[in-house]
Amino acid sequence: MKLSNFASFDPVLQARKIKGLAGASRQDRALWDEFQEHLPMLGEESEQLLHDLFTKDETKEVDFLEGDKVRLETSWNIPTGPTEGKATVKIRRGQQFFRQSILTAYGVRCCISGINVPRLLVASHIKPWGKFPDDRLNPRNGLCLSSLHDAAFDEGLITLDEKLSLKISKQLKRYFPQPAVEQNFVPYEGKSIRLPEKLAEPDADFLDYHRTVIFKN
Repeated sequence: MKLSNFASFDPVLQARKIKGLAGASRQDRALWDEFQEHLPMLGEESEQLLHDLFTKDETKEVDFLEGDKVRLETSWNIPTGPTEGKATVKIRRGQQFFRQSILTAYGVRCCISGINVPRLLVASHIKPWGKFPDDRLNPRNGLCLSSLHDAAFDEGLITLDEKLSLKISKQLKRYFPQPAVEQNFVPYEGKSIRLPEKLAEPDADFLDYHRTVIFKN
């Protein structure tokens, strides 16, 4: 019921004519507003609290992407000894918060190909993680992509147009004909992505940045 109270504040649900419960309090509104205003900090903190409910091992991440199963996964490519600082742990908690949010919003499916294998999916940033720290945890800065499409998106080999349809760069098309490449991109060219079920669609300004700065055409 508390989550349904929060749902009454969610503009995405309101746009879909989902009202939530009408009995939300002023405290509920204040909590909602605070979380939205301080998402980078509170996203990390909330993920840390969730993590600590299941494990105290800071090298593990809590994964809920397979239905009712809770899985503890080892974080790779990180220092695991006493040299790992609190800042590193906070960054990883934030990354996990972003991943869980994006993949869940897109129904744990690549928004281009529809692939539904969690370990092959990436919460891809539209504006680069390293250059835009204020938007690192912004769910409208994310797309759920397969590992292959994520790599192509990051390298500017593909992008999305104003109608959220896939565009393939001339640079990628230089590798045609090559069946293995064409089969993974050509069938989706000009087709709209699958929109998220629980979040607003990707931010139009973020996508414009990707088209004008990152896309290699």
